[in-house]
Amino acid sequence: MTKKQYIVTGIGIVVGLIAGYTYYFYVGCASGTCVITSKPLNSTLYGGLMGGLLFNMFVTSPKKKDK
Repeated sequence: MTKKQYIVTGIGIVVGLIAGYTYYFYVGCASGTCVITSKPLNSTLYGGLMGGLLFNMFVTSPKKKDK
C-alpha cells in the first residue's frame, strides 16, 4: 500500500469511530440485548471497521508499468 492509501483508510477509520460512538450515544440500545450497540466500545470499534472498509473502497491501486 502507498502512503496515500494508508492516509485515506486512516481517515475512514477515524470518521467511522466518531460515527459509531455518535450512533451509540443518540440511538443505542436501551435494553442491553443488542450485541453491537449495547456498549460504547463495541459500537465505536464496529464503526471504525466499517469506516475503514468504506473509505478503502475509494482508494485506487497504483498501475503496473509494462516492460
